[in-house]
Amino acid sequence: MKISRCFLLIALFFLPILCSAQDSTLWKEIVPFFSPPDSLSGKLGDFRSPLQFYDGTSVKTKDDWQRRRKEILEQWHGLMGTWPPLLEQQKLTIDSTVQKDGYAQHHVRFKWLPNEWTDGYLLIPDGDNKRKRPAVITVFYEPETAVGIGGKPQRDFARQLVKRGFITLSLGTREASKRREYSLYYPSLEHAAVQPLSMLAYAAANAWHVLAKVSGVDSTRIGITGHSFGGKWAMFASCLFDKFACAAWSDPGVVFDDTKGSGVNYWEPWYLGYYPTPWENVWRKTGDLANAKGAYPKLVRGGYDLHELHALMAPRPFLVSGGSSDGVERWTPLNHAIQVNKFLGFENRVAMTNREKHDPNVQSNKILGDFFVYFLKPSLSLTE
Repeated sequence: MKISRCFLLIALFFLPILCSAQDSTLWKEIVPFFSPPDSLSGKLGDFRSPLQFYDGTSVKTKDDWQRRRKEILEQWHGLMGTWPPLLEQQKLTIDSTVQKDGYAQHHVRFKWLPNEWTDGYLLIPDGDNKRKRPAVITVFYEPETAVGIGGKPQRDFARQLVKRGFITLSLGTREASKRREYSLYYPSLEHAAVQPLSMLAYAAANAWHVLAKVSGVDSTRIGITGHSFGGKWAMFASCLFDKFACAAWSDPGVVFDDTKGSGVNYWEPWYLGYYPTPWENVWRKTGDLANAKGAYPKLVRGGYDLHELHALMAPRPFLVSGGSSDGVERWTPLNHAIQVNKFLGFENRVAMTNREKHDPNVQSNKILGDFFVYFLKPSLSLTE
Protein backbone atom coordinates (compact mmCIF):
# COMPACT_ATOMS: atom_id res chain seq x y z
CA MET A 1 0.00 0.00 0.00
CA LYS A 2 1.35 3.44 -0.89
CA ILE A 3 2.07 5.83 1.94
CA SER A 4 0.10 9.07 1.95
CA ARG A 5 3.12 11.32 2.35
CA CYS A 6 0.97 14.36 1.66
CA PHE A 7 -1.36 13.45 4.53
CA LEU A 8 1.52 13.01 6.92
CA LEU A 9 2.90 16.42 6.03
CA ILE A 10 -0.55 17.93 6.58
CA ALA A 11 -0.75 16.18 9.97
CA LEU A 12 2.66 17.50 10.94
CA PHE A 13 1.49 21.02 10.15
CA PHE A 14 -2.09 20.78 11.39
CA LEU A 15 -1.82 19.08 14.77
CA PRO A 16 0.22 21.79 16.55
CA ILE A 17 -2.30 24.41 15.40
CA LEU A 18 -5.17 22.20 16.48
CA CYS A 19 -3.74 21.54 19.92
CA SER A 20 -2.92 25.20 20.58
CA ALA A 21 -6.65 25.98 20.37
CA GLN A 22 -7.79 23.42 22.93
CA ASP A 23 -9.80 24.06 26.04
CA SER A 24 -7.20 24.28 28.81
CA THR A 25 -9.54 22.88 31.47
CA LEU A 26 -10.10 19.70 29.47
CA TRP A 27 -6.38 19.35 28.83
CA LYS A 28 -5.67 19.55 32.55
CA GLU A 29 -8.05 16.64 33.07
CA ILE A 30 -6.46 14.34 30.50
CA VAL A 31 -2.80 15.39 30.53
CA PRO A 32 -1.85 12.97 33.36
CA PHE A 33 -2.63 10.05 31.05
CA PHE A 34 0.04 11.11 28.53
CA SER A 35 2.97 10.25 30.80
CA PRO A 36 4.12 6.92 32.19
CA PRO A 37 4.82 6.59 35.92
CA ASP A 38 8.35 7.56 36.89
CA SER A 39 9.30 3.89 37.35
CA LEU A 40 8.54 3.20 33.65
CA SER A 41 9.58 6.51 32.10
CA GLY A 42 11.99 5.87 29.24
CA LYS A 43 11.95 2.10 29.74
CA LEU A 44 12.13 0.38 26.34
CA GLY A 45 12.46 -3.28 27.28
CA ASP A 46 13.59 -5.82 24.69
CA PHE A 47 11.45 -4.41 21.88
CA ARG A 48 13.29 -3.65 18.64
CA SER A 49 13.41 0.09 18.09
CA PRO A 50 11.16 1.47 15.33
CA LEU A 51 13.89 4.08 14.83
CA GLN A 52 16.18 1.44 13.35
CA PHE A 53 15.81 -0.07 9.93
CA TYR A 54 15.57 -3.85 9.81
CA ASP A 55 19.23 -3.97 8.72
CA GLY A 56 20.21 -2.19 11.95
CA THR A 57 20.82 1.25 10.40
CA SER A 58 19.61 4.12 12.59
CA VAL A 59 16.97 6.63 11.54
CA LYS A 60 18.75 9.99 11.67
CA THR A 61 16.53 12.40 9.70
CA LYS A 62 12.84 12.92 9.06
CA ASP A 63 13.36 11.71 5.51
CA ASP A 64 14.89 8.57 7.00
CA TRP A 65 11.76 8.16 9.08
CA GLN A 66 9.54 8.30 5.99
CA ARG A 67 11.63 5.51 4.44
CA ARG A 68 11.53 3.54 7.69
CA ARG A 69 7.77 4.03 7.95
CA LYS A 70 7.39 2.69 4.42
CA GLU A 71 9.64 -0.26 5.31
CA ILE A 72 7.47 -1.19 8.32
CA LEU A 73 4.27 -0.98 6.28
CA GLU A 74 5.66 -3.04 3.44
CA GLN A 75 7.12 -5.66 5.78
CA TRP A 76 3.90 -6.14 7.71
CA HIS A 77 1.73 -6.19 4.60
CA GLY A 78 4.15 -8.69 3.12
CA LEU A 79 3.74 -10.96 6.15
CA MET A 80 -0.03 -10.49 6.51
CA GLY A 81 -1.01 -10.24 2.83
CA THR A 82 -1.48 -7.29 0.50
CA TRP A 83 -4.77 -5.39 0.52
CA PRO A 84 -6.96 -5.20 -2.58
CA PRO A 85 -7.43 -1.66 -3.97
CA LEU A 86 -9.46 0.53 -1.62
CA LEU A 87 -13.12 1.18 -2.52
CA GLU A 88 -12.93 4.97 -2.52
CA GLN A 89 -15.85 6.11 -4.69
CA GLN A 90 -18.95 4.55 -3.11
CA LYS A 91 -21.51 6.21 -0.81
CA LEU A 92 -23.63 5.06 2.09
CA THR A 93 -27.14 3.85 1.32
CA ILE A 94 -29.68 4.78 4.02
CA ASP A 95 -32.38 2.14 4.45
CA SER A 96 -34.32 3.61 7.38
CA THR A 97 -34.18 6.36 10.00
CA VAL A 98 -35.32 6.56 13.62
CA GLN A 99 -35.31 9.82 15.58
CA LYS A 100 -33.68 9.42 18.99
CA ASP A 101 -33.16 11.82 21.88
CA GLY A 102 -30.90 14.45 20.37
CA TYR A 103 -29.84 12.58 17.25
CA ALA A 104 -31.02 10.66 14.20
CA GLN A 105 -30.16 6.96 13.89
CA HIS A 106 -29.87 5.82 10.27
CA HIS A 107 -29.60 2.17 9.32
CA VAL A 108 -27.06 2.16 6.46
CA ARG A 109 -25.19 -0.21 4.18
CA PHE A 110 -22.17 -0.10 1.89
CA LYS A 111 -19.58 -2.38 0.31
CA TRP A 112 -16.60 -2.86 2.63
CA LEU A 113 -14.90 -5.71 0.73
CA PRO A 114 -14.71 -6.07 -3.04
CA ASN A 115 -17.14 -9.00 -2.76
CA GLU A 116 -19.07 -8.19 0.43
CA TRP A 117 -21.59 -5.65 1.70
CA THR A 118 -22.16 -4.71 5.32
CA ASP A 119 -24.72 -2.73 7.28
CA GLY A 120 -24.48 -0.56 10.35
CA TYR A 121 -25.76 2.61 11.98
CA LEU A 122 -24.97 6.24 11.21
CA LEU A 123 -25.78 8.57 14.11
CA ILE A 124 -26.05 12.30 13.40
CA PRO A 125 -26.60 14.91 16.15
CA ASP A 126 -29.57 17.23 15.86
CA GLY A 127 -28.81 20.82 15.02
CA ASP A 128 -26.97 22.70 12.32
CA ASN A 129 -26.03 20.06 9.77
CA LYS A 130 -24.48 22.64 7.44
CA ARG A 131 -21.49 22.97 9.75
CA LYS A 132 -18.80 20.34 9.34
CA ARG A 133 -18.55 18.03 12.34
CA PRO A 134 -15.90 15.56 13.50
CA ALA A 135 -16.76 11.88 13.29
CA VAL A 136 -15.77 8.57 14.87
CA ILE A 137 -16.12 5.03 13.52
CA THR A 138 -16.86 2.38 16.16
CA VAL A 139 -16.20 -1.33 15.57
CA PHE A 140 -17.25 -4.47 17.44
CA TYR A 141 -18.67 -7.97 16.97
CA GLU A 142 -21.88 -6.39 15.67
CA PRO A 143 -23.00 -2.81 15.09
CA GLU A 144 -25.89 -2.81 17.57
CA THR A 145 -23.89 -2.74 20.82
CA ALA A 146 -22.18 0.60 20.11
CA VAL A 147 -25.53 2.32 19.47
CA GLY A 148 -27.04 1.00 22.70
CA ILE A 149 -29.02 -1.95 21.33
CA GLY A 150 -28.57 -5.17 23.30
CA GLY A 151 -27.90 -3.87 26.78
CA LYS A 152 -24.13 -4.41 27.08
CA PRO A 153 -23.10 -1.75 29.61
CA GLN A 154 -20.50 0.90 28.74
CA ARG A 155 -19.86 -0.45 25.26
CA ASP A 156 -22.20 2.04 23.57
CA PHE A 157 -19.35 4.19 22.26
CA ALA A 158 -21.23 5.47 19.21
CA ARG A 159 -24.21 6.60 21.30
CA GLN A 160 -22.05 8.25 23.95
CA LEU A 161 -20.02 10.11 21.31
CA VAL A 162 -23.00 11.31 19.26
CA LYS A 163 -24.32 12.89 22.45
CA ARG A 164 -21.05 14.82 22.62
CA GLY A 165 -21.50 16.24 19.14
CA PHE A 166 -19.79 13.65 16.94
CA ILE A 167 -21.22 11.98 13.87
CA THR A 168 -20.65 8.26 14.46
CA LEU A 169 -20.69 5.17 12.26
CA SER A 170 -21.13 1.86 14.08
CA LEU A 171 -19.93 -1.29 12.31
CA GLY A 172 -19.53 -4.95 13.21
CA THR A 173 -19.13 -8.44 11.85
CA ARG A 174 -22.61 -9.58 12.90
CA GLU A 175 -23.10 -12.55 10.57
CA ALA A 176 -19.53 -13.82 10.88
CA SER A 177 -19.76 -13.56 14.67
CA LYS A 178 -22.96 -15.61 14.68
CA ARG A 179 -21.06 -18.29 12.77
CA ARG A 180 -18.14 -17.98 15.26
CA GLU A 181 -15.89 -16.87 12.41
CA TYR A 182 -15.83 -13.27 13.76
CA SER A 183 -13.60 -11.69 11.14
CA LEU A 184 -13.34 -10.99 7.40
CA TYR A 185 -11.82 -13.41 4.90
CA TYR A 186 -10.83 -12.40 1.40
CA PRO A 187 -11.53 -13.70 -1.13
CA SER A 188 -13.19 -16.50 0.91
CA LEU A 189 -13.10 -18.32 4.24
CA GLU A 190 -11.50 -21.31 2.55
CA HIS A 191 -8.82 -19.36 0.67
CA ALA A 192 -8.06 -16.14 2.56
CA ALA A 193 -5.09 -14.34 1.00
CA VAL A 194 -4.84 -11.71 3.78
CA GLN A 195 -4.75 -12.32 7.53
CA PRO A 196 -8.26 -11.57 8.84
CA LEU A 197 -7.23 -8.82 11.27
CA SER A 198 -5.57 -6.95 8.40
CA MET A 199 -8.76 -7.39 6.35
CA LEU A 200 -10.75 -5.82 9.15
CA ALA A 201 -8.39 -2.83 8.91
CA TYR A 202 -8.97 -2.73 5.15
CA ALA A 203 -12.74 -2.70 5.70
CA ALA A 204 -12.38 0.18 8.17
CA ALA A 205 -10.35 2.12 5.59
CA ASN A 206 -13.21 1.68 3.13
CA ALA A 207 -15.60 2.84 5.85
CA TRP A 208 -13.47 5.98 6.26
CA HIS A 209 -13.94 6.77 2.57
CA VAL A 210 -17.69 6.24 2.87
CA LEU A 211 -18.02 8.36 6.02
CA ALA A 212 -15.85 11.13 4.59
CA LYS A 213 -18.49 11.66 1.88
CA VAL A 214 -21.40 12.04 4.33
CA SER A 215 -22.79 15.55 4.33
CA GLY A 216 -21.66 17.39 7.44
CA VAL A 217 -18.56 15.26 8.12
CA ASP A 218 -15.17 16.93 8.32
CA SER A 219 -12.94 14.33 6.64
CA THR A 220 -9.82 15.73 8.36
CA ARG A 221 -11.33 14.88 11.77
CA ILE A 222 -12.38 11.23 11.65
CA GLY A 223 -11.26 8.91 14.46
CA ILE A 224 -11.85 5.25 15.25
CA THR A 225 -12.44 3.26 18.44
CA GLY A 226 -13.50 -0.16 19.66
CA HIS A 227 -13.33 -2.50 22.64
CA SER A 228 -11.54 -5.88 22.91
CA PHE A 229 -12.04 -7.49 19.48
CA GLY A 230 -13.01 -4.00 18.37
CA GLY A 231 -9.91 -2.60 20.06
CA LYS A 232 -7.68 -4.86 17.98
CA TRP A 233 -9.66 -3.88 14.88
CA ALA A 234 -9.39 -0.15 15.63
CA MET A 235 -5.67 -0.45 16.40
CA PHE A 236 -4.80 -2.20 13.15
CA ALA A 237 -7.07 0.11 11.14
CA SER A 238 -5.62 3.34 12.50
CA CYS A 239 -2.03 2.14 12.29
CA LEU A 240 -2.25 0.74 8.76
CA PHE A 241 -4.44 3.54 7.32
CA ASP A 242 -3.09 7.01 8.00
CA LYS A 243 -6.21 9.04 7.21
CA PHE A 244 -7.64 8.33 10.67
CA ALA A 245 -6.85 11.51 12.58
CA CYS A 246 -6.63 9.75 15.96
CA ALA A 247 -7.73 6.56 17.67
CA ALA A 248 -8.69 5.04 21.01
CA TRP A 249 -8.15 1.31 21.60
CA SER A 250 -10.02 -0.24 24.52
CA ASP A 251 -8.02 -3.12 26.07
CA PRO A 252 -7.01 -4.86 22.84
CA GLY A 253 -3.67 -6.23 23.98
CA VAL A 254 -1.28 -3.71 22.46
CA VAL A 255 1.57 -6.22 22.10
CA PHE A 256 1.86 -9.97 21.67
CA ASP A 257 1.61 -11.55 25.13
CA ASP A 258 0.88 -15.24 25.44
CA THR A 259 0.61 -14.97 29.24
CA LYS A 260 -2.73 -13.13 28.98
CA GLY A 261 -4.63 -16.10 27.55
CA SER A 262 -7.80 -15.36 25.59
CA GLY A 263 -7.50 -11.58 26.03
CA VAL A 264 -4.44 -11.20 23.78
CA ASN A 265 -5.08 -14.09 21.41
CA TYR A 266 -3.54 -12.90 18.16
CA TRP A 267 -2.74 -16.51 17.26
CA GLU A 268 -6.43 -17.26 16.62
CA PRO A 269 -7.38 -17.98 12.98
CA TRP A 270 -9.67 -14.94 12.91
CA TYR A 271 -6.77 -12.60 13.81
CA LEU A 272 -3.23 -13.33 12.62
CA GLY A 273 -3.23 -17.14 12.73
CA TYR A 274 -5.44 -17.88 9.74
CA TYR A 275 -5.56 -21.33 8.20
CA PRO A 276 -8.41 -22.98 6.28
CA THR A 277 -11.22 -24.54 8.27
CA PRO A 278 -11.87 -26.78 10.14
CA TRP A 279 -10.20 -24.88 12.98
CA GLU A 280 -8.65 -26.42 16.07
CA ASN A 281 -7.22 -24.18 18.73
CA VAL A 282 -3.94 -26.08 19.05
CA TRP A 283 -2.06 -23.05 20.39
CA ARG A 284 -4.19 -22.69 23.50
CA LYS A 285 -4.06 -26.43 24.09
CA THR A 286 -0.29 -26.84 23.91
CA GLY A 287 1.31 -23.41 24.31
CA ASP A 288 3.81 -24.53 21.68
CA LEU A 289 4.74 -21.97 19.02
CA ALA A 290 5.50 -24.83 16.65
CA ASN A 291 1.78 -25.55 16.50
CA ALA A 292 0.73 -21.94 15.76
CA LYS A 293 -0.25 -21.19 12.18
CA GLY A 294 -0.69 -18.29 9.79
CA ALA A 295 1.40 -15.14 10.11
CA TYR A 296 1.59 -15.21 13.91
CA PRO A 297 4.55 -17.62 14.35
CA LYS A 298 6.46 -15.85 11.56
CA LEU A 299 5.98 -12.51 13.31
CA VAL A 300 7.03 -13.84 16.70
CA ARG A 301 10.06 -15.72 15.41
CA GLY A 302 11.10 -12.68 13.36
CA GLY A 303 11.14 -10.43 16.43
CA TYR A 304 8.21 -8.32 15.25
CA ASP A 305 5.73 -6.87 17.70
CA LEU A 306 2.83 -4.46 17.59
CA HIS A 307 4.88 -1.51 18.86
CA GLU A 308 6.12 -1.20 15.27
CA LEU A 309 2.55 -0.55 14.16
CA HIS A 310 2.03 1.98 16.98
CA ALA A 311 4.97 3.94 15.56
CA LEU A 312 3.03 4.35 12.31
CA MET A 313 0.52 6.53 14.20
CA ALA A 314 3.07 9.32 14.74
CA PRO A 315 2.32 12.17 14.96
CA ARG A 316 -1.38 11.24 15.16
CA PRO A 317 -2.56 10.86 18.78
CA PHE A 318 -3.80 7.59 20.25
CA LEU A 319 -5.19 6.44 23.58
CA VAL A 320 -4.95 2.96 25.08
CA SER A 321 -7.96 2.49 27.36
CA GLY A 322 -6.33 -0.34 29.25
CA GLY A 323 -7.94 -3.06 31.36
CA SER A 324 -6.91 -6.58 32.31
CA SER A 325 -5.12 -7.08 28.96
CA ASP A 326 -3.22 -3.79 29.02
CA GLY A 327 -1.91 -2.90 32.44
CA VAL A 328 0.45 -0.10 33.38
CA GLU A 329 3.43 -2.23 32.24
CA ARG A 330 2.36 -1.55 28.65
CA TRP A 331 4.09 1.80 28.93
CA THR A 332 7.29 -0.07 28.05
CA PRO A 333 6.27 -0.75 24.41
CA LEU A 334 4.35 2.54 24.25
CA ASN A 335 7.56 4.40 25.12
CA HIS A 336 8.80 3.49 21.64
CA ALA A 337 5.91 5.45 20.08
CA ILE A 338 6.75 8.34 22.40
CA GLN A 339 10.34 8.19 21.15
CA VAL A 340 9.22 8.36 17.52
CA ASN A 341 6.99 11.34 18.24
CA LYS A 342 9.80 13.15 20.05
CA PHE A 343 12.11 12.44 17.12
CA LEU A 344 9.53 14.14 14.87
CA GLY A 345 9.19 17.06 17.29
CA PHE A 346 5.90 16.16 19.00
CA GLU A 347 4.82 15.51 22.58
CA ASN A 348 1.61 14.31 24.20
CA ARG A 349 0.61 11.98 21.39
CA VAL A 350 0.49 8.70 23.36
CA ALA A 351 -1.89 8.18 26.29
CA MET A 352 -3.03 5.31 28.46
CA THR A 353 -5.60 4.82 31.19
CA ASN A 354 -5.77 1.72 33.35
CA ARG A 355 -8.58 -0.16 35.08
CA GLU A 356 -8.60 -3.49 36.84
CA LYS A 357 -11.16 -5.29 34.70
CA HIS A 358 -11.42 -5.89 30.96
CA ASP A 359 -14.83 -4.23 30.74
CA PRO A 360 -14.92 -0.47 30.10
CA ASN A 361 -16.49 1.63 32.84
CA VAL A 362 -17.93 5.10 33.33
CA GLN A 363 -14.56 6.68 34.15
CA SER A 364 -12.62 5.05 31.30
CA ASN A 365 -15.33 6.01 28.83
CA LYS A 366 -15.37 9.61 30.04
CA ILE A 367 -11.65 9.90 29.39
CA LEU A 368 -12.05 8.18 26.01
CA GLY A 369 -14.70 10.74 25.09
CA ASP A 370 -12.59 13.61 26.44
CA PHE A 371 -9.69 12.39 24.29
CA PHE A 372 -11.79 12.61 21.12
CA VAL A 373 -13.23 15.99 22.13
CA TYR A 374 -9.76 17.38 22.73
CA PHE A 375 -8.19 16.20 19.50
CA LEU A 376 -11.17 16.34 17.12
CA LYS A 377 -13.29 19.23 18.45
CA PRO A 378 -10.94 22.17 19.10
CA SER A 379 -12.50 25.21 20.76
CA LEU A 380 -15.94 23.59 20.94
CA SER A 381 -17.92 23.09 24.14
CA LEU A 382 -17.87 19.70 25.83
CA THR A 383 -21.67 19.37 25.75
CA GLU A 384 -22.30 20.53 22.19
